[in-house]
Amino acid sequence: MTVAIELLKLMKQLIWIGLFILVAVAAVGWGSDSLQQFSGVPQVSIVRATDSSQNPSPSPLTVEKNAVGAPQIDSSRLWKHVENLAGERDGERDRTFTRNYISQQLNNLGFSPELQPFDRGINVFSERKGTDSNAGAILVAAHYDTVPQSPGADDNATGVAVVLEVARLLGSRPTPRTLQVAFFDREEIGLLGSLAFAGSAARLKNLQGVVVLDMVGYACRTPGCQRYPEGLTVQPFLEASGVTSADKGEFVAVVGDAEHPLLLKTFAESRNADLPPVVALPVPLKGLLTPDVLRSDHAPFWYKGIGAVLVTDTANLRSPHYHQSTDTLATIDRPFFAGSAQIVVNAAAKLLEIR
Repeated sequence: MTVAIELLKLMKQLIWIGLFILVAVAAVGWGSDSLQQFSGVPQVSIVRATDSSQNPSPSPLTVEKNAVGAPQIDSSRLWKHVENLAGERDGERDRTFTRNYISQQLNNLGFSPELQPFDRGINVFSERKGTDSNAGAILVAAHYDTVPQSPGADDNATGVAVVLEVARLLGSRPTPRTLQVAFFDREEIGLLGSLAFAGSAARLKNLQGVVVLDMVGYACRTPGCQRYPEGLTVQPFLEASGVTSADKGEFVAVVGDAEHPLLLKTFAESRNADLPPVVALPVPLKGLLTPDVLRSDHAPFWYKGIGAVLVTDTANLRSPHYHQSTDTLATIDRPFFAGSAQIVVNAAAKLLEIR
């Protein structure tokens, strides 16, 4: 009987993995269509030291009071990371530069970064142990590569910057749970970095939740600029979050599998009146009926049974700069970006305290 049960469990897991691969191939991935998209486009010269004075919203967000007691972000430090990271990060030389930058920042914060090579790329990982060895770990992650010919300021320098800010603010703070941070490579060609990470049983051991950041710096305020994935009912969740203009992209979307509601609930409770609305979207059946929500690094964790959320500005459903040469510093909404970062810090701080 025991053997039969184990075989059934194995068959179920193999079925989920097979379905995920099929859906992922159909959905293509956040960036896997980029090679076709950019074929025939003239070469664009990317300069990392972009003039941030062009940004339409230069003033940083000021948060008067943090309702959940989490530490406050430093918006100027956050922005400096994006300035340093903005630039094409597709080739090996540029990705090495980015890995070195991330590793140096982690070293400066007292972390011990590890490089985790896999076929065609290298992830960066580090952790700060919690005070309770039985409480498990929370992973906060973002991908650092770009599609060809795009400076990737929003996609995904913003996500990398927020993970570094989480490491700075929460890395020296004793909490029951362990804080882990990861920077995935090669997301844009098929989630390769997160698939390699989630494929390691040792990496998943004691992992209690994953927060993936993928584009958190763009807001749009023109009627009709915000769209939604086909097949996903969003209106009740928009209303619950207080969003009154569903066709405008002024909110942070947090997408999670319906089997792990605690992560979504934590994010929904991690904002205050000074921060952007948080629209928490539970996805049934691990996204099999809505493949558009499987296009980032949270998806491999779903199919390993690990609760994970994607925090995003909804990418191409909102931004005309998605995977384009125009994804520059000038197109990032700085107050919205800072607000998104504070929401993530608030939620991560709370998740790390749970025993």
